[in-house]
Amino acid sequence: MMERGELQQRLSHIEQTIHHASEACQHAILLPMHLKDCIQQLDEKSWHAKQMMQQMPDENSIRQCIDDLEEVGDQARDACERNETVDPEIRDAVMQAHRELSDLKHQLH
Repeated sequence: MMERGELQQRLSHIEQTIHHASEACQHAILLPMHLKDCIQQLDEKSWHAKQMMQQMPDENSIRQCIDDLEEVGDQARDACERNETVDPEIRDAVMQAHRELSDLKHQLH
């Protein structure tokens, strides 16, 4: 398992990326509701993950939390890929967050 400080730093960066996508969604006009919902879920779950890390959880709880985040990230990525009219800023943020979550998940397993 990676160092807790490094894990917290990576989660914080992922949370910022997701939050950026969430803010961009609020200004988007033609965004599918499913994608908005996925991004909102990601935003909430990433915030909760960051809060959970401060409580010093066990490794299994951390892995499960990252797995859950990546699953919602998969849904958001898929929604972006199905809709070609998604704003590039939102698409890039979702794809970046998904890549980072996937990388983190693979490092933890």
